[in-house]
Amino acid sequence: MRGTSAEALRELSRARNVVLTTHINPDGDALGSMLALYMFLRQRGTRVQMWLDDDLPGMYAFLPELDKIVRPPAACVQGELIVVLDASDPGRTGGAWTHFRGRSLNIDHHLSNSDFADITVIDETIAATGILILRLIEEAGGRIDKEMASCLYTAIATDCGFFRYANTDAQTLHAAARLVTYGAEPHTISEQIQTTPLSKITALSRVLDTLEVTDCGKVAAITVPPGISSADVEDTEGFIDYPRNIAGVEVAIMFKPSAEKETVKISFRSRRLNVSELAQSLGGGGHARAAGCTLKGTITDVKPRVLSRVLDALRENGL
Repeated sequence: MRGTSAEALRELSRARNVVLTTHINPDGDALGSMLALYMFLRQRGTRVQMWLDDDLPGMYAFLPELDKIVRPPAACVQGELIVVLDASDPGRTGGAWTHFRGRSLNIDHHLSNSDFADITVIDETIAATGILILRLIEEAGGRIDKEMASCLYTAIATDCGFFRYANTDAQTLHAAARLVTYGAEPHTISEQIQTTPLSKITALSRVLDTLEVTDCGKVAAITVPPGISSADVEDTEGFIDYPRNIAGVEVAIMFKPSAEKETVKISFRSRRLNVSELAQSLGGGGHARAAGCTLKGTITDVKPRVLSRVLDALRENGL
């Protein structure tokens, strides 16, 4: 059921024991939003735990309270209320959702949200879930300190490419500006996230060697090849920006092997095409300009089918 921030606050106020979770392969918005809400609830005296069915990306190690995120057996996740952040579908959260028996609240900003929770608070017009969390805390009269501001600034900045993507608008910049007044330091956060270890540069070099551009010049694809360590495979955030930034390219695609055998994770970025609709047709979802899906099969099997679907979508939309 679709709800309001006021209804979300009522749910959070009633619950004495809250579980926070987010999607697997967490990004800055997922982690920043969850950490800020965790600190807000702790302020209010709520018993709260953060659960994540995945490893934490090293690039976000600087975020405060990150060590409080746990990964117990899913059956051990218990509470009165589970809050799912920045996830449009329960399948993206791993085991916590399957085993949880309490009430549920979903706070999200994806067009493809499936309304799976008891209450869903969603705003598809905003750049990041972090903006919704900021509004919620401000509406509740919460005290936003430097640590909370840093988490929320990270959430917003990473989901709009540090204010370079098309989802950067006035409300994005106003939210970021408020967080700076609360103590967030943009230069420090940018330095922490964008400082790159040598292993990631080496992995990027190998991935860019796979670059393919279609004859029409409108689709560019990269592939994470075999032989890259599992840690580097998971730390590929931002790689897709390279084909996306090629002049004339309308859609960029990244193919990445999943931890599950013969399963491929596919990411889409676009300039004008609604890739959320494209991803939904393949069983995934996301935003109009940034979406993804997971398909069964090998990269060799999956790639021609996906490229064909993207080219068809471009033609159908006159692009």
